Amino acid sequence: MEFRHLGRSGLEVSLVGLGCNNFGIRCDFEQSKAVVHRALDLGITLFDTADVYGGGGRSEEFLGKILKGHREKVVIATKFGMKMGEGPHRMGASRKYIMQAVEDSLRRLDTDYIDLYQVHRPDPHTPIEETLRALDDLVRQGKVRYIGHSNFAAWQATEAHFVAQRLNVTPFISAQNEYNLLDRRIEAELVPACNAYGLSILPYFPLASGFLTGKYRKGEELPAGTRLANAGPMAARVLTDRNFAILEKLEAFAQARGKGMVDLAIGWLASQPHVGSVIAGATRPEQVDQNVAAAEWRLTAEELAEVDAITR
Repeated sequence: MEFRHLGRSGLEVSLVGLGCNNFGIRCDFEQSKAVVHRALDLGITLFDTADVYGGGGRSEEFLGKILKGHREKVVIATKFGMKMGEGPHRMGASRKYIMQAVEDSLRRLDTDYIDLYQVHRPDPHTPIEETLRALDDLVRQGKVRYIGHSNFAAWQATEAHFVAQRLNVTPFISAQNEYNLLDRRIEAELVPACNAYGLSILPYFPLASGFLTGKYRKGEELPAGTRLANAGPMAARVLTDRNFAILEKLEAFAQARGKGMVDLAIGWLASQPHVGSVIAGATRPEQVDQNVAAAEWRLTAEELAEVDAITR
């Protein structure tokens, strides 16, 4: 397993991370345990969850129980900001909510500290100064080691960088955004901003919700139990004629090199220097094997150029 530093920090994480959004919904406790143990066996150290995953915090609860005895060997990343209950103080990035949210996550994870605490999405109602000061307090208290953001636009990442400098508080070291062969929008502005200001990209949906595995075929019924089968608007966004045409070309590219689509999707991300770790979910241990093996492929400059021409 390769390890990379997150941003300009000293925090090293495995190049493949385990996304734990399936825990508590598509995976019961025993399934989740099997997946996590296989990830540990393969050298994965980054486990990414969120307070909303699993409904009512079950993903964090599962992860906390499963990682007992392994805490010092892993990097636990979680998120706050999405709606966790009724009323005005159960979501967002205000100081009031952050101070409650971190205690709730620490309790569910059954740990004294969170390695990477991430703002799940921008809060348009809270000044970034307030959010950064609150997060800096948590770092100083030892409850959080590092901080990151998710779903920020480039201008928001840039604003946060300069505000942290001005206030002399803990800066963000990572940006978790959707990023895959079908969705490369962040390359236009967010990636250059992160490169300039010392943040690593943590791609989520590296397989485009399973589309890049090739399990969905044009004109055929969606396989039962798959993510896109009941995804509604997400399915409509992904299952387009354009994407099926791109998939066909990518499959030919991979097959010509004796590889599969998972190899290409994750290997392409692993070949990007701005990527710190690829957040890949799994519902079965064998999927973890596949994800880790895929990250070993490093595309050559010529291959990257060819894939760029297909997916640009």
